Amino acid sequence: MSNTTFPSSKPYKIAVLLCDTPLPAILASQGDYGAIFETLFRNALREAGGPETKFVVDAYDVRNEQVYPKDVDQYDAVLLTGSAASAYENLEWINKLVDYVRFLSKEKPQIRLIGICFGHQIIARALGGECVPNDGKWEIGVTEINLTEIGQKLLGVSTLNLEQMHRDHVPRVPPNFRLLGSTSVAPNQGMVQLYPDASPDSVSPADVHIFTVQGHPEFHKKITEEIVKARHATGVLSDELVDDYQRRADWRNDGPGVVGKTLWEILRASREKQQAQAAIQAVV
Repeated sequence: MSNTTFPSSKPYKIAVLLCDTPLPAILASQGDYGAIFETLFRNALREAGGPETKFVVDAYDVRNEQVYPKDVDQYDAVLLTGSAASAYENLEWINKLVDYVRFLSKEKPQIRLIGICFGHQIIARALGGECVPNDGKWEIGVTEINLTEIGQKLLGVSTLNLEQMHRDHVPRVPPNFRLLGSTSVAPNQGMVQLYPDASPDSVSPADVHIFTVQGHPEFHKKITEEIVKARHATGVLSDELVDDYQRRADWRNDGPGVVGKTLWEILRASREKQQAQAAIQAVV
């Protein structure tokens, strides 16, 4: 468990479900994915320049140890990380994760669900969609994503640049989800499920129950470089792919400044909504 403290009231609590372990070089310099996502949340706060905020990130290894939160109700959000695994595989830990997502979605609607890359694909599989191989097509490095109207409203930008590292994808938007954006390689670059009382025409962070992206807002240049180097050395990535990646390596990365900021807006809106409901109940 890690605890990042800023002057504020009750800390936000985020459960990060670890679906993989970083490469040794990344693990040594950046920590596990729990630490990497803690850095994303911290950097997003810094870039946004908003109110100082306390938050706690608890990491659970759902792949190797198959450990899950004993008391999930303590969390404001549950986040599923990326993974080198394929979300469509029939493996015990993946099937258990799919079932857990279904449980959270149905039984714990007050908890926000966040899916990143593999996590995005798992959520799609769990809730009526599918994840499939993308005919061997890779997306790697910083990639420009064309946003839908709802994506622009929620993220506050007209286009989005995110680090990518995938060749599986979610080909269609599952039932009851709204598309955030797309690229020519992957038509579903992110999606949201809104609460039943939300209006898509005036969507706000408070309306978002589930938020996913195919890209990696937690990645930065050093992390992506290490993965590209390792996969190029083993022949997984071709010279042509690596050359194209290097051409875009210094493009603007909107991970912390846009996606991280939006995640904080969702978390804060969730807390405010819960406090308002509690106040109403107290009066009644």
